[in-house]
Amino acid sequence: MINVLSNVIKASKAPVQQQSLIAFSIRLASKEASFQTKPYKLHRLESGPSTNVSVTRDDALDYYRQMSVIRRMEMAAGNLYKERFVRGFCHLYVGQEAIAVGLCASKDSEDALITSYRCHAFTYLTGSGVAEILSELTGRRSGNVHGKGGSMHMYNKNFFGGNGIVGAQQSLGAGLAFALKYNKKKNVTYTVYGDGAANQGQLFEVINMCALWNLPCIFICENNGYGMGTPADRASAVTDYYTRGDYIPGVWADGMDVLAVREAVRWSREYCNTGKGPLMLEFATYRYSGHSMSDPGTSYRTRDEVQQMRKSRDPITGFKDRIVTAGLVSEEELKEMDKQVKKEIDEAVNVSRTDPPLPLESLYCDIYHNTPPQHVRGVTLDQSAVQKYCRTDDLLKSLGVNV
Repeated sequence: MINVLSNVIKASKAPVQQQSLIAFSIRLASKEASFQTKPYKLHRLESGPSTNVSVTRDDALDYYRQMSVIRRMEMAAGNLYKERFVRGFCHLYVGQEAIAVGLCASKDSEDALITSYRCHAFTYLTGSGVAEILSELTGRRSGNVHGKGGSMHMYNKNFFGGNGIVGAQQSLGAGLAFALKYNKKKNVTYTVYGDGAANQGQLFEVINMCALWNLPCIFICENNGYGMGTPADRASAVTDYYTRGDYIPGVWADGMDVLAVREAVRWSREYCNTGKGPLMLEFATYRYSGHSMSDPGTSYRTRDEVQQMRKSRDPITGFKDRIVTAGLVSEEELKEMDKQVKKEIDEAVNVSRTDPPLPLESLYCDIYHNTPPQHVRGVTLDQSAVQKYCRTDDLLKSLGVNV
């Protein structure tokens, strides 16, 4: 508060041309600040989201913490993969944190959300703890789906995954939007995919269906510039993905600015909820890691390119600089928060390494719903067994595990 009052006093002594600082500093006394985003690009729209956005101190701290947790969680996941604790695929979200945090900041809890295999951040923001996510990656029974889904298949209430097939979530997202309209719910579906999946034929099929039936579906393209190892301009004749819906409106926003993302999603949600039908968003972003852990990410781009993006466009440090400069938070507060986040991640990593995996009999669970116990026949009677439980949850409860 002393810093805020000091800013007000300094501003009141400023020349006339700097008087705008006075109003800005007075607003800081209420723990709120306003910022300008990059201009939004519009397709088939006369107006779009406001470029003047505000954020409260509490929200600023929340956004910074969420992005920091996701960054450290993903880095920890990468280390676990290198240490061979993670089996199978692993796609990291490092560099794209502002999109997930900004989207979920405007999302209603009853809205539907579905995304691609790069799903760890959304899993965290929709209710799972870091230990639950990392344990899922390492195949432990305390994981999001008890270690059976792995990196690409995690779920929460109204979060429908994590989908391993490129573009598969696009059709499912349209179905979720149809369900919302059919049940007369005032909610929307966020269907998130990458620029690589933007060329999938099914996307154009479901865009047509959503427009035809006026469904509340917001298609969100996370354009990180590369589809696996192919630059966007080598794979797409038109790289303005927000216009790819053709006859449905679109908005381009800076995906490295959490406030720009939040405002674009908030505006889009209101648009859909007024019965105007589907909308297409494009968030321009950048991933620092490779497409997956098997991709070093250096054969199709230079290290200098990645370092330049980290230096000039990082979503976390950029947001940190803005809120500190505005006087919403102090450097000391954020340093203390960073320490807390590091401790949380370290504890989660330990759980993901030490928690036991599911017992072998869980292999026969969750295959079909509500089926009678399965008889597993071996070569001899002694090798035969009756599978008692059809659900993994029931099996874990029998072992005394709280699920």
